[in-house]
Amino acid sequence: MSLNERNIDYVLRTVEERDIRFIRLWFTDVLGNLKSFAISPEDLEQAFLEGVGFDGSSVDGFVSVVESDMLAVPDPETFQILPWRPTQHAVARIFCDIQTPSREPFEGDPREALRRVFMRADAAGFVPNVGPDLEYFYFEDDQDPKPLDMAGYFDLTPTDDSRELRRETVLTLEQVSIPIEYSFHAMGPSQHGLSLRYAEAPDCADNLMTARFVVKQIALQHGYYASFMPKPLPESAGSAMPLHQSLFDHDGENVFWGPDPVYHISDVARSYIAGLVAYAPEYMLVTNPTVNSYKRLVPGGEAPTFATWGRRNRSALVRIPIHKPDKHLSSRVELRVVDPSANPYLAIAVSIAAGLRGIEEGLELPPEYTPDLGVDPRSLAKAGFERLPESLGEAIAAFRKSTFMREVLGDHIYEFLLEEKRQEWESYNASVTDWELIRYYGGY
Repeated sequence: MSLNERNIDYVLRTVEERDIRFIRLWFTDVLGNLKSFAISPEDLEQAFLEGVGFDGSSVDGFVSVVESDMLAVPDPETFQILPWRPTQHAVARIFCDIQTPSREPFEGDPREALRRVFMRADAAGFVPNVGPDLEYFYFEDDQDPKPLDMAGYFDLTPTDDSRELRRETVLTLEQVSIPIEYSFHAMGPSQHGLSLRYAEAPDCADNLMTARFVVKQIALQHGYYASFMPKPLPESAGSAMPLHQSLFDHDGENVFWGPDPVYHISDVARSYIAGLVAYAPEYMLVTNPTVNSYKRLVPGGEAPTFATWGRRNRSALVRIPIHKPDKHLSSRVELRVVDPSANPYLAIAVSIAAGLRGIEEGLELPPEYTPDLGVDPRSLAKAGFERLPESLGEAIAAFRKSTFMREVLGDHIYEFLLEEKRQEWESYNASVTDWELIRYYGGY
């Protein structure tokens, strides 16, 4: 019996033994929205063998009406019972791979896009591991972004309702096998963060999709609303989704560690960082995909605005965290530009691909961005650092010119994102905001 057959057998037995009556099949569209439909236990074995047909033309970024039939094929390794549902007639979820009717991987499936990058890394002798930090806000409802607290970074207050929401969220995530290294109150009022334990890249993306859903689910159960909007409050810090990345070899050794007494990273890690820095403008439409994303990326804060790297520097695009002696397995780099509105599968895929391209091309690290340079854009530009896209429009322009992004994502996803985001940017430019009315309405 193969590993996949053993996993299927385990799932089928568990479904019967635990009185599971609904199996929710999960996948995402190109924009990162979670999609789901339920099947009965009686249909699960057949779903593993043949997939479940659905209308792909109704899913953003999939297919047209004339070629709408698609298959959702459950991945048995992702089976989890949903702990917030009743134990009697319980509910479980399974992530799916999307295939064509001829059982070929569908090129518009974000999970497949990440798998392609992961397999390319594997062929080069590397196993990419990713540990994300997920930041978000709790608000009173989904209509008005009114915070539940006015606490700040790492603050502890005895009457903090949102702290209890976070506690329940962590416990729930642990029940679905997603360990949290630590949780914390972030910089903004009612802003919180979860640091997920690192995992192989495809598993990390599945974990992020589950974590985002659980955060919203627990908030909703208590009558509140959780938002992953990058910048919901004008005067507050925005939410990020930093990705801590490392490469292991097939023997389980971290190839990012090096004996360098200053940086403690290897030549492989240097080229990987150089790739993340060099290709940042091209991949930012994926890692920062909304108009609102660029309201967070402004000078003066901890969000990066230039293509830079640095040690322990939280204003840099790529940060090298402090080295822990005798903890070589924890050697990693942190990509700080990503925000939680991104599709996790695609954001992880393009960033790993950029790092791998840096290794393939033997890229050299540019000068380090040190704190003494400050955050003033003129000073950084004078020092030779490249300004990152300042708006969705600039990110679209850089993405449009990128043959690299087309190669990584495939024609289907690349073309859909380009057109979808072009329409979004044009719609935004044609809208009249409250800021404009306040500033200009009475003056002309």
